[in-house]
Parts: sequence; C-alpha cells; structure tokens
Amino acid sequence: MFKVFQKNEEGARGVYGFPHREFERIVRFEEDEPFEILGPHPSSGKMVQVRSFLPRAVDAWIRLPGSGMRRPMKKVHPKGIFEVVVKSSFPVMDYRVGFHDENGFASETEDPYAFRPEISDLDLFLIGEGNHFNSYKKFGAQLTQIRGVSGVHFSVWAPNAKSVSVVGNFNHWIPGAHPMARIHFSGVWGLFIPGIGEGELYKFAIRSSADHEVRIKTDPYAFRAELRPRTASIVSNLDRYQWNDESWMQNRAKDHPLAHPISVYEIHLGSWMRDEKNGWGFMDYRELAGKLVSYVKYMGYTHVELLPVMEHPLDESWGYQVVNYYAPTSRFGDPEGFMYLVDLCHQHGIGVILDWVPAHFPKDSYGLVDFDGRQIYAYENWKKGEHRDWGTLVFDYGKREVQNFLISNALFWMDKYHVDGLRVDAVASILYLDYSRKPGEWEPNVYGGRENLEAVAFLKKFNEVVHARYPGILTIAEESTAWPNVTRPTFSGGLGFDLKWNMGWMHDTLEYFSKDPVYRKFHHGNLTFSMWYQHSENFVLPISHDEVVHGKGSLIGKMPGDDMQKFANLRLFLGYMFAHPGKKLLFMGSDFAQWSEWNLHQSIDWHFLQFSRHRRINQVVKDLNRLYRDYPAFHEGDLTTDGFEWIDFSDEMNSVISFLRWSRDRKQLLIFTFNMTPVIRENYRIGVPWHGFYKEIFNSEAFDYGGCGLGNQGGIHSENIPMHKRPHSLNCQLPPLGVNIFCFCP
Repeated sequence: MFKVFQKNEEGARGVYGFPHREFERIVRFEEDEPFEILGPHPSSGKMVQVRSFLPRAVDAWIRLPGSGMRRPMKKVHPKGIFEVVVKSSFPVMDYRVGFHDENGFASETEDPYAFRPEISDLDLFLIGEGNHFNSYKKFGAQLTQIRGVSGVHFSVWAPNAKSVSVVGNFNHWIPGAHPMARIHFSGVWGLFIPGIGEGELYKFAIRSSADHEVRIKTDPYAFRAELRPRTASIVSNLDRYQWNDESWMQNRAKDHPLAHPISVYEIHLGSWMRDEKNGWGFMDYRELAGKLVSYVKYMGYTHVELLPVMEHPLDESWGYQVVNYYAPTSRFGDPEGFMYLVDLCHQHGIGVILDWVPAHFPKDSYGLVDFDGRQIYAYENWKKGEHRDWGTLVFDYGKREVQNFLISNALFWMDKYHVDGLRVDAVASILYLDYSRKPGEWEPNVYGGRENLEAVAFLKKFNEVVHARYPGILTIAEESTAWPNVTRPTFSGGLGFDLKWNMGWMHDTLEYFSKDPVYRKFHHGNLTFSMWYQHSENFVLPISHDEVVHGKGSLIGKMPGDDMQKFANLRLFLGYMFAHPGKKLLFMGSDFAQWSEWNLHQSIDWHFLQFSRHRRINQVVKDLNRLYRDYPAFHEGDLTTDGFEWIDFSDEMNSVISFLRWSRDRKQLLIFTFNMTPVIRENYRIGVPWHGFYKEIFNSEAFDYGGCGLGNQGGIHSENIPMHKRPHSLNCQLPPLGVNIFCFCP
C-alpha cells in the first residue's frame, strides 16, 4: 500500500501534491519505506508519476521502452529529488532513469524502485523461527534477474535500524543514495539494484534508531571481501565453478568416515609454503592446491584441516577472529580458487576439514559488532557477551536469527565449497557461562548452574541439521573439559559431534615425553591413564598448532636428550601416537622435525628435508600413515572397546608398555611394544593369544629411519610359554627408545 497525502501540515506541497517533508526524509536518509516516495506511482487517469533520488545529478530524465526519446524530469528538491508524469501502465512499468553528474558524466539504468524486494513472507517466517537454513541464498548480495533485468538483490537483517542503504562505487559511497525498504515491518531490509554485477564493491549504511548515527558495515553474508586493510564486500557468483568431484561426493554420502582411518594434516595456508616474490608473500589457492595435494598424497594423510579460511582482518589471529563468515579470505585469491583447492583434494581422495569459529567474533567497527546501533549478533549483557581474554564478543545463541546465521553458514561451506567437515573451535567457551570469568563476571543459568543452556541447544541443533542435510560429513569439537557425551547422539542426551579432540591425551603424553627417560618411571600413569577414558568419546589425538607456538617450542624441541636421543624420542612418540586408539592429527612441520616453533609470517622449514635425520622422520610418518590405512587392526578399533587389549601396562620400572589390537572380524592381530628408555631390553617376554610367526612390520630404530638398527630380524616365532595370562609368548629384543609393531602371520 502507498501513502496518500491530502495536505501538508505546514501547507507546503511538492509538485503533484507531494509534501516536501517526505522528501526531507529521503534526502536526510531517514526513510524506511522509500518505495512509498520513489519509483512509479499511479496518478490521474492512465498517467504514472515517477520520482527518483539522484543526489549527484545536475539534470535527469527517463526513457520509456521502444523510444529513443528522453523525457526530462523536474528537480523538486535541491538535494536531488526529480520527478515526471508520463502516460504508461501501472504497477508494472519498464523504463530507465538517466542523469548527468556535476562533471558532465552521463549514466542511465533501470530504476531500482520499479522492482519490489524479493523477500517473501515465508522467508521472514523461517528467519524469525531460526530455520531458514538456505538464508545465504536470500541475504547479502544475490546476482539475479527480475522481469528480465539483471542486477543485484541486496538484503540485510538490521531490526534496530531507522534506515538502511546500499553504498558502493556505483553511488560514490553516499549513505542514503540507494535507500532500502523495511520488509513487512520486519527487521529485514531489501533492495534490487539493476545494472550492477559481479565484482561490484559495496557495504551497508545503517542509521540506528537508538542514536541516529550512521554505521558503514560490511555485509554479514558477503561471499567475498577485499584484501585487508580494505574492508568492502564484493558481489560474487559462486555458481559458475564446474566441479569434478562427483565420485567423491557420492561415496561420501554412502559411508560414514568414522569407520575408516582418519589421519589429518593440519595446516595454515599463509605459512605452509610462501612465495616471497609476491608482495604479501602468499601463494594463491590454485598454486597451493597443486603443491598441497602432491605432498598430502605422498605422505598418505586422509584429510587436510585448514586453520580458518574465512575472511579476517588480523593475520596474527591465525584466522580465528572472523569478520566475514561467508567469504574465503582474499589473501590467497578468489572464491573459485578455493573451490579448485577443495575439488583437487577430492579428486585425489583427500578430505577437507575447515576450522569454524562460532564461539566469538572481533570488535572491528565495520563488522558484526554493534551492527545497527545495538548488539544484535552478540549478547547485550556484558557478563555473557564478551571474551575478555581474546577481546572478542560472544554470539547470542538464544536468538533465533543468530542461530540461523551460524547454522546456515555451516551448511554454506558444505553446499558451495563441498567441504567434508568442520572442526568447531573453543567449544568449552561456548558451553560455560563462567569460561575465563572471575566471580561477579558471570550469571548462572535459570537452574543456578554454569552451563549456557542456549548454547547447548544451539550446538545440538547445529549437529542435527548438518548431519541430516549432508550425510558423511564430520563435525569435530575442540572441547577441553570433561563435558559428558560430546560425541554421543542428541537423542541420547549428547551434543551430536562425530569426534572430539583428546586434549587430555595430548597434555599427558607430551608431558611424559618431555621428561628425561631416567624419570619416566615416576610418570608412567601419564602414558597409560588415557585408556581409562578412551571410549567415553570418539577421540582425535591432536598435535595441533597450539602445541608448537607461543614459546612452547616445536615437537622435536620438546624431546629430551642430545640430538640423537631427540630424534629417537620423536620416532617413539609418533609411533605411540599412531598405535594408540583414536583418529590422528598432526600439524605441519611436525612431520619432518622442524626445529623452530611455528611462525605464521614465514614458511615452515622445508629446507630441513635436505638433511637425512629430518627426511627420515618424514619417512616414519609416511610409513605410519601407510600402516594405519592398510592394516584394519590399526584403525578399526579406534572408537570401539573390543579392538584394544593391554598386554602389560604395569612395567613402570623398565618404562615399557605393550598392547595388542584386533581387526573388527578378529582375523588380524597386531602387537605393539614401546621401550621408553635408552636401554636395550634383551629377552623381554610378552604374552600373545595365538601361536605362530609374528612379522615385525615396523621398527622405529631401523637404520632406514636413522636408528641404531637393533630389532627382531624381521619377526619372532611364539613359544608355548604362558605370559600375561596368555597361552603363548614372544621373546623380544626391545631397542632403546624404540617402538616395534608385529603382525600375526598364520
């Protein structure tokens, strides 16, 4: 419905009886229903009145279809409102508006206010309900056609705005030049702008109803953003790329990955491999793709996990302070380049996991903070809404529109970029109201507890929705507390994640291996305790970026002893990690014993691979990945209770442990021994269940790995000597600081 004005309270009228005070609302950028003033309106008889706001125009005109003639428009407000009455049909009327600017430059295009925004009542209902999981297909900047006219449809959620407009190069970034309409009294604003297209820079200008200030904001749903320090959003087409991973996608949906080996190579794209000849030092996505796939395939990893690739302003945040959740960072190129990287991984049998950050967002003024004059994305209560340790804000998980934004974002990466999983960062900070807060800095929930009940419901909903829509994907929690049932189904009270990082295993194991071997017998429990809770969750064993930065040193640097012992300890550690039940994750550089801790401003130290010790560590990881993949007993019991049995965990005096692992069908048997001291253990007897030959398939002290060469000469025949409550036993030689793996050969 359009307003009908009979008279102006002050007696002043514009041309055709329209009051000047309504024009003032347009020119002052205070109008929330610009379609009631601008665009075509019925006049007397078969006449149509057309009104345009052209703040830079010296003169203006309209051109009707089929006519080369211009119909001049009359300037009815000194700040750029023009109007004309023509004979035409209404409400559908095709015409173009043109003008000369102050420099004499002429431009002409269809009138945005001849096209109503395409946000339906159903869209608004689903958004308000928190269930519009394709909202990325409606919000932001959508390339589209309306009545055969190409342009961009913009929409944004700003419930506390007095007025909103689109700004960009196309209107010289003038707030209010393209005012948006509030859709059906909702908090959603929309406008179709004809004649602009892919590559156009834009933002939203938002005048708050609270303080009347104008904030220039990046699009929360932007598919692409400028390279920092510039911050504009960029209109992008994500549907042009031709994917070549049909086989991968079909197979992924048929079989859940937890049944298979998962060995993850964690990388930071900006420092994995750099091109210092480039101004910023970065390789682009396509160049990185070829090199990364070649290395990962050679090493035998099953997946890569990328530290956040979503656009972020500060390199030093490693990507964990995201501003543009729907845009891959422009540091490495355009969205199609990132699609190519994922596609190439899939074509070579490599899964892609992204780090995802729904725990917090930064306070950069052009982002989500204080978006429309109020905190609509974060909690307004400071006791819930801020992570002071990180200087960031906490999403309001109880707000349905925020749930919609985040869950749609998760689905977006699976839909548009075919990613295979999301590792959710800092889950503990989401779950607990008192996370890193002192007494008085947090408020308990309605039951008096410290659990954020809204956040718990959000995480459950997130896991339910993404698994229902994309069978075969992984959700992984970085959860550092003892919150129960993180990886159990929501219908049984769990959070619904597939996997959880085993932070306890990581801390205990690294602490154990950092000890001089002479003291390890006093810390034997650090090595064995993890099996007491191993099957309480579906675990990943992570040696992540967090363990090799901020003064913690590199993985090889954590090992005690001289250089020879450091390398032996590292081989032993890697063997123990792969042998222990659980999926695996290893950060870049750790798989060739990089000496320095991670520095995001330079490549990892690839030149170390020219040295034999480092090259041999690389071979150890490569061979362990192969064994882990090729031997069912090595991985089929990762998440079950029946695939693992201790042989002896109590020999703390010798710092030796041994265990066995079964395949699911109990037809394959592997035996693992670990000597955690630099002392040779001759005639060390361990019990085994079957009689026969046990082939030595891995020895970390083999010459090929840079070891001393001691071992069991390829294998051992069992003897009918009972040991460890088993009918047979092996008489082993355990090399110093060595791991040995045997496979029963009937």
